[in-house]
Amino acid sequence: MDVVRTEIDGVLVIEPKLFRDDRGYFFESFSQREFSSKIVDTVFVQDNESRSVYGVVRGLHFQKPPYCQSKIVRVVHGSVLDVAVDIRKGSPTFGRHVAVELSGENHRQLFIPRGFAHGFSVLSDEVVFQYKCDNFYAPEYEGAIAWDDPDLGIDWKIPGDRVILSGKDSRHPRLKDAGYLFDYSENLY
Repeated sequence: MDVVRTEIDGVLVIEPKLFRDDRGYFFESFSQREFSSKIVDTVFVQDNESRSVYGVVRGLHFQKPPYCQSKIVRVVHGSVLDVAVDIRKGSPTFGRHVAVELSGENHRQLFIPRGFAHGFSVLSDEVVFQYKCDNFYAPEYEGAIAWDDPDLGIDWKIPGDRVILSGKDSRHPRLKDAGYLFDYSENLY
């Protein structure tokens, strides 16, 4: 795999090595050994998959300690705009985000480290989205910030009148009003 750095330290694009022939293609979507040596030494314990339709925005979600999570996200079918927002108080990139298009065609993955909120918008008619987490889901430790917080300035690439949200995702606070944020000086691993 090739690891591409983004403008925010720790948020990484992973490009798997694709092997194509007249039958189709093959790639290794994850190797614990390679991931631990090239990115961070953590162990992934849960895989999730969602299916969504055009205009769905999911996010911006995170989990608080002691259940904070790193994620590796990818698209199997369709395309999304995937977003990671730095919510570590004291970070030089606090409140900034990385947005990357992930698709079943480009096979790119995004690594979102602990200390970041995560979300995505569906750009295709339908998407099948998968993500690995290095900590178990713990609903009592959920946190979130508003997907449309104007201070974040995220262009989700979806017209406002076409956005589809869950009831829960439509009620998250803005970053400046969030009850819990990570501390940049704290080691989250």
